[in-house]
Amino acid sequence: MHRPAAGILTALALLTMPALPAQALNNFNAAKRALPAIYQQLDAPATIYCGCPLTIEGRRFTADLRACGYQVRKQPKRAARVEIEHVMPAWEFGHQLGCWQKGGRRQCTSGKNSDAAFKEMEGDLHNLFPAVGEVNGDRGNFQFTDWNGTPTQYGKCEMVVDFKAKQAQPPKRSRGIIARAYLYMADKYGIRLSRAQARLYAAWNRMYPPTANECRRNVLITAVQGNDNPFVTAACTLQK
Repeated sequence: MHRPAAGILTALALLTMPALPAQALNNFNAAKRALPAIYQQLDAPATIYCGCPLTIEGRRFTADLRACGYQVRKQPKRAARVEIEHVMPAWEFGHQLGCWQKGGRRQCTSGKNSDAAFKEMEGDLHNLFPAVGEVNGDRGNFQFTDWNGTPTQYGKCEMVVDFKAKQAQPPKRSRGIIARAYLYMADKYGIRLSRAQARLYAAWNRMYPPTANECRRNVLITAVQGNDNPFVTAACTLQK
């Protein structure tokens, strides 16, 4: 099937993007409210790790687990939910802040010690993706890596979570997306990555180029949030 060129996708996205509240830039709850309207404009939107087709009604995501061959590992209720995943976890960009050290994530988002910088990072749309709730919970704050693990935990969803080693191996379909989100967060907010992380995400960025949907998503978020993910922009430009 013929797909429009990236430049056409960009123009169409800017023309069709609905007006969304400016507060989507400043906190996680507002960002979660804004995200469904962005995904409604993607071609066959799906969850980030398992590729489960998404239905969007108003501000609600529903994932078709049967269509993606997902099998519940342990938590059927959470598997039935779509949750908004921080690819770079809140712990990773927040734990060195004073507010976090005084009381964790909640302290950073409410009360007298709330931190505007943390709330901006927590609500940055470029780092937020719909995910099957059980997978989101299982991954937690674990670092991504690739150890050639065999995916058996979630049926046809090729995510692997090693609870003992506290690491997660994402499917190939999501590795480029993960890499560009991580590189963006590190670059924009001055978050230090380990040498191993930096090498891994640079490699994934090269090996797994963006789809038309990832390019379009970047443009739609730019229209809402006011800034692009330059790693996505650069990779999409190479495809023109």
